[in-house]
Amino acid sequence: MSTLAQRSSGLVQRRTEASRSAAAADRERGSGDEDYEPRRGDEPDDDDSGDSKETRLTLMEEVLLLGLKDREGYTSFWNDCISSGLRGCMLIELALRGRLQLEACGMRRKSLLARKVICKSDAPTGDVLLDEALKHIKDTQPPETVQSWVELLSGETWNPLKLHYQLRNVRERLAKNLVEKGVLTTEKQNFLLFDMTTHPLTNNNIKQRLIKKVQEAVLDKWVNDPHRMDKRVLALIFLAHSSDVLENAFAPLLDDQYDLAMKRVRQLLDLEPEGESLKTNTNELLWAVVAAFTK
Repeated sequence: MSTLAQRSSGLVQRRTEASRSAAAADRERGSGDEDYEPRRGDEPDDDDSGDSKETRLTLMEEVLLLGLKDREGYTSFWNDCISSGLRGCMLIELALRGRLQLEACGMRRKSLLARKVICKSDAPTGDVLLDEALKHIKDTQPPETVQSWVELLSGETWNPLKLHYQLRNVRERLAKNLVEKGVLTTEKQNFLLFDMTTHPLTNNNIKQRLIKKVQEAVLDKWVNDPHRMDKRVLALIFLAHSSDVLENAFAPLLDDQYDLAMKRVRQLLDLEPEGESLKTNTNELLWAVVAAFTK
């Protein structure tokens, strides 16, 4: 995977001071608690608490929402990273919900990328995409590694016998989920040679809360220790970076805040997943996904 500096190219241009002020005002109007509440079957310390009235978004939906252009309602045509990034989100989401884990490392202490993904529980999650991915992983013998599952679920395999693992129309299905949750709407746009379904933003408050959550994690609420960070927020930062959409959350910041936020993101990206996965209060599969995208 490329470095943060390389991923920064081609993303949204920094906003002018006037638009920054407008964005700041929007954030103040849309400020509120976090987007999550504990889910039944999740690890109790992985979700934000005390926010039962807010719309709950999965990691996949959050990453897609960061990547969508508000008015146009589609992701950048030049973004070729978000597809695999969304599959990484699915693996972490299932792990945080207690459905997946890595096999034991064994006496020889296998590396994260060499260890297989094991189904811990096949209880339905209530999300069609997650349940589809979970069924593939549960039914596959012998088990596959994290890197293999990202590739298989993305359809990036040369083995024609494994093409059935590909999850199709993921972005469109996630966008429809966000439409059902009142975050996006559905429109048709004509692009000369073809018509395309788009999903412009309708609930700016939810997106601004999401952006604020990402910004605060590396600014006002920075703890300088990934194991003291909320696991979902930590995963969101890593996967938004891997999906080439993280800078969209930092574009409204003033220059000094932007530089500080990017510096702290680089600190996270420079962490060694193997070592971090050995510490207490950690999720090994989360760090395995991080290793797969940063190796």
